[in-house]
Parts: sequence; C-alpha cells; structure tokens
Amino acid sequence: MYSLDVNFLKDRAAFQKSPEKKKGGMTLPVGDMTPVYIGAAIALCLPLFIGAGWGILQAKNAELEQAIAQLDTENKRLEAQIGNINKIKEETAKIKSETQSLVAVFDQIRPWSAMLQDMRDRIPPLVQIENVKQIAPVAPVEGQAPPNPAGGIELTGIARSFNDVNDFLLSLQQSRFLKATESKIITAELVDAPIQPSATPANNGVVIKPPQVVKYTIQSSLSDVPASELMRELEQKGTVGLVARIRGLQQTGVIQR
Repeated sequence: MYSLDVNFLKDRAAFQKSPEKKKGGMTLPVGDMTPVYIGAAIALCLPLFIGAGWGILQAKNAELEQAIAQLDTENKRLEAQIGNINKIKEETAKIKSETQSLVAVFDQIRPWSAMLQDMRDRIPPLVQIENVKQIAPVAPVEGQAPPNPAGGIELTGIARSFNDVNDFLLSLQQSRFLKATESKIITAELVDAPIQPSATPANNGVVIKPPQVVKYTIQSSLSDVPASELMRELEQKGTVGLVARIRGLQQTGVIQR
C-alpha cells in the first residue's frame, strides 16, 4: 500500500518566504513632465534675464550721467549769462539813477531872465525895485520836511504908499515862479524920498523937504514846480533855449510829458 507523507509545517506562515525587498534608488516619476521642463528652463534663463537687466541699467546710468553732465554745463553757461544780465541791470539802474538826478536838477532851473521879466510885468506903476537878492536854501532840520532846494528871493525898493506895496505882493503871489503861501512883506516903513542931485536948489539955500515914500522888503520862496510844467510861462518870458531843451528831453522819454 502506498503511504502519503504530507508536511503541514510548510503551509504555516512562519515557513512562508517573505517577499524580497526592493533595492533602494531614485524612482523617476511616471506622468506629465511639463512642469519639470518649465522649471528647468526658468532656472536656466533667469541668469540671462538678470545679466540683460544689469546691462540695461548700466546703459541707462551712463545715459543719465551724460545727461547730468550736459545739464551741469548748460547750468553753468546760464549762470554766467544771468550774472552778465544782472551786471547790465545794475549798470543800467545806476545810469538811470544818475540821469534822473541830472534831469531833476535840470528840471529845477529857474532862468533869472524869465523871473525878472515876470516881476517887471507884475510891478505896479508907483512901485520901484532897488535890489533883488537870492536867498540860499535853509539847511535841513532833523525831523522836519526838507527845505526848498531852489531857495528864495528878496526884493527891496520903494513905493508911493502901503497900498501899492500890498498890490505888488498880491501880484507876486499870482506868479508861478514863486510860492504864494511863502510870499510876504518883511518890512514896510515911511522914509523920505531920495533926492536926486539935479533937484538940489541952487539959489537962496532953500531946501525943500521931499515927500515920504514906503521902503519895503518882500521875501518869497522860489516855486518847486518843475520847469517842464512851466513851458507856457517860460515861452512867454522869452526863455526859448530852455524850452527847446526840455522838449528834446520829453521826446526822448527822459522827462514825462
């Protein structure tokens, strides 16, 4: 008879062979490789981008430095021109100031011929002028208005009566060559009329007492009205030369019309 030799130990789990372990190593992913390629491409191109950007920045810096140098040169040129312009302005202002000073002096000229002719036209028939004297300007006093730079005038003479002296004063106050508010009688007194040598009696030694007259002194300040505003009066008194010069200055714009 046949006998069956069965080994049940081999069927147990302990005697079963364990599966072989897989050897270690990098396992390549299996699937879509596009992100990997994109990342690698970016990693390779990034230095190129950085280098290109750096080159562009360097070029821009060079351009900016050149532009700054040009602007600096232009700024220096403009500053030099501005300095010349300012210098010209200062010289022009100085010349203008000197011209205005000369014009101011010129515009204050009072021709004596015109003023004396004006007095002759205004003197009453019974009034005589013996002396005409110019009064120098008074020195300025601190805290007060400056005095009239043209000064004043003093008239002395004789008149037939006090009324004649008053009439002469009123007539002088109407003159544009004098200041009406500062024209006044300083002295007026009765004196014996001067005797002419030819009037001395030759016979009998009889002396005739001369009539009395009024000896007066009138003072006034010269007007500070510019000569350019006295054109009509100057022409009427025959001051043609001064009028022609003033008109020439008016045409050039130095003196305003």
